[in-house]
Amino acid sequence: MIEAVESMIEAVESAVPTTVGVIVVGHFPLSSGQWISPHSHTHHQLAWTRSGVLSIAVDDAYWVLPPTRALWLPAGVVHRTGATRDALLCSLYLDPVRCTLDWTEPTAVGVDGLLAHLIAYLAREDLADDARLRAEAVVLDLLHPLPALPIDVPLPVDERVRAVADTLLADPSDSRSLEGHARSIGVSRRTLTRLFVRDTGLSFDRWRTHMRLRAALPLLAEGRPVSQVAHTVGYATPSAFLAAFRRTVGTSPGRYLNGEAVLDV
Repeated sequence: MIEAVESMIEAVESAVPTTVGVIVVGHFPLSSGQWISPHSHTHHQLAWTRSGVLSIAVDDAYWVLPPTRALWLPAGVVHRTGATRDALLCSLYLDPVRCTLDWTEPTAVGVDGLLAHLIAYLAREDLADDARLRAEAVVLDLLHPLPALPIDVPLPVDERVRAVADTLLADPSDSRSLEGHARSIGVSRRTLTRLFVRDTGLSFDRWRTHMRLRAALPLLAEGRPVSQVAHTVGYATPSAFLAAFRRTVGTSPGRYLNGEAVLDV
């Protein structure tokens, strides 16, 4: 299934218009839990889904994309794309030679009704040249960076620390203390503390918070209740989860997913 999707993406990307316009639109179905292996494109990409929830990973950075947001990926950026819920990946591929947008980093953008309609409009194959050019110009005008940043969860290199990280990634609600995890891998609390900071740049507690918040985002984007999500990722109460989210990200989960302004913290 994934191999077929990857072949379809390659075919669509190679079909970027050579006469008028800079955008070609491709649609690729993804089932829940499926991930396309790491890859890059020769063209810029705007990844979006009309339904379901996409996730895109670039190194340790991770974006959750409900239908209200998309991700700009510059040409050449290696990334993985997956679906945490059945989704239809809608990709806009833009010729970097003729595209006027020159963002050099992956950038989240908001998607409103007008942009969604224009994406569907540009997927048509019967557009006259002048109509296509006008629609593309409006699409580029509608792309505005969102203030929210991805939640980074750096993966440790040391095998002992990676074992702890993998355990927590498999079960974010694991409530064992640093001491408990240190015992499970046969090292002291002090050693595990030092190794976590060395490998990830984060303390154990901060890394676990980032991991839990990142695990929560796809669930929230699917519309699950905050109380259920908080329990699933290891928080005793919704208020504790919301406080951790605001403290770490600077805004509420709803504002984060909708791309609204980050609050002062």
